[in-house]
Amino acid sequence: MTNDIGPASKSTSRSLGQRVSISPSVLAGPGRTLPPGYIHLGVAKEIAPALRDFDIDPDPVIREAGLDPHLFDDGTNVIPHAALGRLLSLSVTRTRCPHFGLLVGQRATILSLGMVGRLMLHSETLGDAMRALVSNLSIQNRGAVPSLRLIGDTALFSFSVYQPEAESADQISDGSLAVALNAIRALCGPDWNPIEVLLPRAAPADQEPYRRHFRAPVRFNQETAVIVLPTSDLDRRIAGADPMVRALLEERIQQMKGAQGSVLSDDIRRLLRTRLTSKRCSAEDIADLLAMHRRTLSRRLKGSGMGYRAITNEIRFEIARQLLQYTEVPLGQIAAALGYSEASAFTRAFRRWSGQTPTAWRGEGHPG
Repeated sequence: MTNDIGPASKSTSRSLGQRVSISPSVLAGPGRTLPPGYIHLGVAKEIAPALRDFDIDPDPVIREAGLDPHLFDDGTNVIPHAALGRLLSLSVTRTRCPHFGLLVGQRATILSLGMVGRLMLHSETLGDAMRALVSNLSIQNRGAVPSLRLIGDTALFSFSVYQPEAESADQISDGSLAVALNAIRALCGPDWNPIEVLLPRAAPADQEPYRRHFRAPVRFNQETAVIVLPTSDLDRRIAGADPMVRALLEERIQQMKGAQGSVLSDDIRRLLRTRLTSKRCSAEDIADLLAMHRRTLSRRLKGSGMGYRAITNEIRFEIARQLLQYTEVPLGQIAAALGYSEASAFTRAFRRWSGQTPTAWRGEGHPG
């Protein structure tokens, strides 16, 4: 049995190859509408103390990323997702620590997930908590998307960056799985361990920090960031959960999601980012998931100036770039993951998108 849980949410449409500009403006406050491509600091708030652990003053690094250091005083402040990637890249360079993102995630707690983390604490079971995270993370983060898949007696919690040309996607994945593990241990007890962890990054020279935090086998050069756990663990009841608090939090989150509104093209991006590497998603499939007719989907996308095929190719291009840049996954495997029957077809598509072959693009390194 396979059961996919992946929310649809929001963002702006961009054409292939178009550079992403980082807006210097930032918003604050947990009740404010979260714009597409933005995140609440939350977990990222731990970047500053993580830099201090290396005896590095975080303020100049934060300013170089185009952000105000005072923002990091409050986890409810909002920054562009692209600025987070740039800040992590600078932090890795300054500290010379290739697993800096992991260290940031290690420092974070379930409360770093804001209102969603509090809802998890008051969910009835671990499964309810994980589904709450998947369904509602968009109020905290509109640059990446989680999903939960059930395959027989195994559950796979995954986390994927879907913003175009996201920088430091490997560091974001490391930190996201690290805090997700902390959240699960907060709900199940500190002795809980996953079956294994998959990471979409090349194997580092020193893998011990990963083994030490996850306390499970860690497999690198994977297509997606995944925590693998027994399906039976999803039935674990959460001690101290308060149904009344849960109802109040659910009501507040629904109000916030309603205030955000919906950008259809980003709903589709989020769905495709969690499903494209595991199954073929036709326009009919996506329309059905969004509870609308295929012709309605086409009409609404046409009004936004971007078609379904263009969005699908944008997501394929983004996944391809991430796997080429951060992993050593062979081209044939990347092609198969993206739904191409042959590596040559993938190569032709990638050349159309970027002007280069995948091999040439990977050889140039592309720092983001």
